[in-house]
Parts: sequence; C-alpha cells; structure tokens
Amino acid sequence: MRKLEVARESWPIDGSFTISRGSKTNAEVVTVTIVEQGITGRGECVPYARYGETIESVISQVNSQQELIASESGIAEVRAVLQSALSAGAARNAVDCALWDLESKQTGSRVWELANVAIPDRVVTAYTLSLDTPEKMYAAAVKYSSRPLLKLKLAGEGDVERVTAVREGAPKSKIIVDANEGWDIAAYDSMIPKLYDLGVSMIEQPLPAKDDAALQAVDRPITICADESCHDAATLDGLVGRYDMINIKLDKTGGLTEALVLQQAAVNHGFEIMVGCMVATSLSMAPATLLASTASIVDLDGPLLLAEDRDHALDYSENLVAPPAAALWG
Repeated sequence: MRKLEVARESWPIDGSFTISRGSKTNAEVVTVTIVEQGITGRGECVPYARYGETIESVISQVNSQQELIASESGIAEVRAVLQSALSAGAARNAVDCALWDLESKQTGSRVWELANVAIPDRVVTAYTLSLDTPEKMYAAAVKYSSRPLLKLKLAGEGDVERVTAVREGAPKSKIIVDANEGWDIAAYDSMIPKLYDLGVSMIEQPLPAKDDAALQAVDRPITICADESCHDAATLDGLVGRYDMINIKLDKTGGLTEALVLQQAAVNHGFEIMVGCMVATSLSMAPATLLASTASIVDLDGPLLLAEDRDHALDYSENLVAPPAAALWG
C-alpha cells in the first residue's frame, strides 16, 4: 500500500528576494513523499499567497488525498484521478510530481520516457535580479554581467531607470523583465518605447490579470508574456490577442501532468513558451526541465537564489541548467 507524507521546509535565500508584492529571506516549501514497497517518490511545491494559498492550506489539501494515494489503483490512474480531485495549484503539483517520480523509480525508466517527450537538453536559464534601487540593480548587473540572460523584477515607478542601470551594468546580456502585475495601461504606454530602445526582449505580466483585456488594444513591439493570467490549458482561449507568450509554472498548472497538456495546447494556439519557477530547491525545478525543449525562454534559476540546495542538486554550470539526476527526481 502506498503511504503519503507531507512536510514543511524552509530554505534560506542568499540575502533577500524582492518583487512588487514584497520581500522574503526564506523559501517556504511543502514536500510530498509517497512510499510503496520501500521505493520513494518526491515532489515539492511553493504555496503562493497571490492565489490564496498558505503552507497550512496546501498541507491540508495534500492530506485530503490520503485515501486516493493508498488505493489499489495504478499510479497512472491515481494521477489521472488527482487532476479532478484537486484544483490546479501548489498542492496538486507536489503530489503529481511525487507520483511521476515514484513511477519512474519503480519502473527504472526516466520520467521523460514515461511521458514520451524528448530527453531534456542542457539549456540556458535566466538569472533573476531582485527588485531594488537603480544603483543596487546596476551593481548586481555588473556582478552577473557574464550571464547571457538576465531577468529583472520591476514594480512601476522608476522602472525605466532600473532597466537603464542594468543595461549599463550588463551591456551584452539579453534582458527580460517581470512587472508582477505592477503596472497600469498608462505606465505600459509610457515605458514601452523606452524599454524597446534599451533592448528589452520580453515583458512578463505587465498588468494585473483582471485588467489584461487592455493589452488587446495596444501595440506590442516587445513580446508580452502571461504569468498570473495563465494557469492551465482552460485559460488559454482568453489570452489570444492579448499575449504573445505564456509562462508555464508547475505550481500554477498543478503538476507536470497538466503542464504537458498546457504546453501542447499553447503550441497549437501559436503562443511562444516560457518555463518559469518560484524560488525553491532543485526538487521543484527538476520536473520543469521536461518542458524546456519547446521553450523560447527557460527561467529555472530558483536554486541559484538560495544559500544552499538539496543533495544531488541540478547542475547549473556554464549558465546552463541540466536535466535531473535520477537520485534527485525522475
């Protein structure tokens, strides 16, 4: 019989991490372990207050699936039932990914073989610069100027100055920015020409999700990516004509199972794909590496922002992220 266990973990961030909604010094994650006949599968998720999630609510949701996990159904069937048993979100993500990992270890097959997707390559990952003053973001840009892709956290007022400072500090890096819903349409109209001149190649979620209809009526000379506005495949139809790219995060899709569905649906809709993450350990990033083959942008740098990572952590050498070792996941 399969046994489900859930735990809360706190991983120190190297300094602090700031976006338009606030700062934090620790990555608070929930880990799920599923054990069957001495074989263990693991998954990790990050509850997100933006969607009304807390550590406690996610642990409660996970524990509500004890009976399903302990059933005599096969893992693939359990994973299928899980898609309707829990809504898309962090809790389902951790359970879903733990089931994938367990099946991989039981069968001796890597997850990409089970999912029938291409073997993940080593790919360039973005490196995120936390929201700060232009002066401090310039210093960070100089420090990380050898990285080919920098992602800047922005907030609204002062953003052009922040991007200008980073461009001066890292003149050779490709720059993408994430407003985390921090702009309004007036700010968008004002900043777009300036950010275009600064060489910004993508803007992530500039407007609050409730206001993104305004993007249908404006010029988009820079690629606009939906993050908070895109959760699973059911949300795609409402994004057509407003966004050019979607950010697939497993904590939004509720796991790898739905992420793979969303990935294919996005391609069919003509969207470019970004693969993103929350600040978390390599265990959270590992399943997302399976989505990298069709992604224009890979942003799986969460562990690089931590003071320490798990054993058998992902390999981030040479500005690339590699697929996981089996000892970590899948």
